[in-house]
Amino acid sequence: MSLPPLVEPAAELTVDEVRRYSRHLIIPDVGMDGQKRLKNAKVLCVGAGGLGSPGLMYMAAAGVGTLGIVEFDEVDESNLQRQVIHSQADIGKSKALSAKETVQGINPLVDVILHEERLEAENVMDIFAQYDLIVDGTDNFATRYLVNDAAVLLNKPYIWGSIYRFDGQASVFWAEHGPCYRCLYPEPPPPGMVPSCAEGGVLGVLCASVGSIQVTEAIKLLAGIGDPLVGRLMIYDALEMQYRQVKVRKDPDCAVCGENPTVTELIDYEAFCGVVSDEAQEAAAGSTITPKQLKEWIDEDQKIEIIDVREPNEYEIVSIPGSRLIPKNEFLMGNALQDLPQDRRIVLNCKTGVRSAEVLAVLKSAGFADAVHVGGGVIGWVNQIEPEKPVY
Repeated sequence: MSLPPLVEPAAELTVDEVRRYSRHLIIPDVGMDGQKRLKNAKVLCVGAGGLGSPGLMYMAAAGVGTLGIVEFDEVDESNLQRQVIHSQADIGKSKALSAKETVQGINPLVDVILHEERLEAENVMDIFAQYDLIVDGTDNFATRYLVNDAAVLLNKPYIWGSIYRFDGQASVFWAEHGPCYRCLYPEPPPPGMVPSCAEGGVLGVLCASVGSIQVTEAIKLLAGIGDPLVGRLMIYDALEMQYRQVKVRKDPDCAVCGENPTVTELIDYEAFCGVVSDEAQEAAAGSTITPKQLKEWIDEDQKIEIIDVREPNEYEIVSIPGSRLIPKNEFLMGNALQDLPQDRRIVLNCKTGVRSAEVLAVLKSAGFADAVHVGGGVIGWVNQIEPEKPVY
């Protein structure tokens, strides 16, 4: 479905702008009018990470006049495998500031506005209201639902993307003309069901593939050209090098954009999505130890069995000395319980403590009452006990 241009054209292009954007201007569907609309556009990118990197760089190159960046994190060495807007010299620097410097290096004609804060229900409406279009580069479900609901309530279109290992998805959600994110995913997955990129990994170049789709859709919406991905979900399989589309229909019973919405204001999205299940939270209460406590138990030669519930490839990167690998799914399927010792206290660990808390709930229900898990996981262990070891 074709849609009218999202923004009005700017009054004119300067001589420098004509020279810079000449390859756009000779495309009949873009031309002077389309480029003037890009110049007049205000686009907000939520996140300056894997998807935000190509998104911001190509929108800057395309001549989007104002780019906003919402980002509160700092550049970490593990980001550089995919977050190409940052460089080695930026490690430890604000991601927002690093992204701004790169954007202005690509195109000094672009106005960059920084929002160096975590996007939350308290600030999202004020931030979104300043922009014509939202590009969502977030990697967690709580923020995705927050972005969706705020965009619907403000009648803003937004372009969504998702990446995981070798798979990517992208779509355009605009409640006025089609479905919203909740029409596609009415409820978040159960806590722990879908690993994050930090837990499951992502092929770095996948960010470029999905991010370029997002920028393409942004240009189409702003200039009013082509057929945007409204009501369509683009699915990309990098291993098979296949793209396929799935139609997404507006849900008349959608909680936020349906005929009788039940979500008419922003909610507590962390509680709505949950980081860990209620069972895991209950199991971890009073049964969580610190890495320093575990080190003391090891030094005291206490009767413990350290079980690492991550995946084998993670275990190969770094592990707590003396730990034994039994992946989380082995516990969820019940296969691992019979191999656990009865005469030693079970100590669980994972990367940060989320997966081990879920496994702890399984053990508690199976009668391992004195089992514990390590808060902060192997990352906490490295930071506090063996800083010479790598993290990921």
